[in-house]
Amino acid sequence: MNLMLWVSLGVLVLLVIICIAIYNNLITLKNRFKNSFAQISVQLQRRYDLIPNLLETAKKYMQYEQETLNKVINARNSAVAANKAAEANPADATNIKALGVAEQGLSRSLGGFFALYENYPDLKANQTMQQLMEELTSTENKISFARQAYNDAVMFYNTAREQFPNSIIANSFNFTAAELLEVDNEDAKKVVKVSFE
Repeated sequence: MNLMLWVSLGVLVLLVIICIAIYNNLITLKNRFKNSFAQISVQLQRRYDLIPNLLETAKKYMQYEQETLNKVINARNSAVAANKAAEANPADATNIKALGVAEQGLSRSLGGFFALYENYPDLKANQTMQQLMEELTSTENKISFARQAYNDAVMFYNTAREQFPNSIIANSFNFTAAELLEVDNEDAKKVVKVSFE
């Protein structure tokens, strides 16, 4: 009887240790994707800070394009607000989805701005504008890399929380699924036409 008690106690201690290890691993993975989001947020803020300078430089050349400039400003403001909400709680799927939608709107409005930018040779030749465009391009690349790192961290976390026996611990301690940050780029999906004429 004494042996059965010790075996039962040993099994119970082993189960508790396994549960603690699973819980700690889920916490580690959750903190990892939150940290990855923080890296995205830093780059997004850098882009948000560049946009007013870009528009201010363009404003004197693009006097008749006020509607386009206002669209970019409004989209930027929406993206800033969505980023702050997501930054406050990157584990909230609703905040991440809203940020994706806001970023898509900002990308669309910037696309309209860049299309008009091509029609102004004096603006394209402006040294300040060229420097801002380079910084914006560099920031866009950093955002893409940071978003990929975040999405990878989310995938690892979601996979870990769905695996058995992790799913038991995840459900017991309310480890909810994290949301991927997806920004649909309509232009990236279009087929590129190449002509050798």
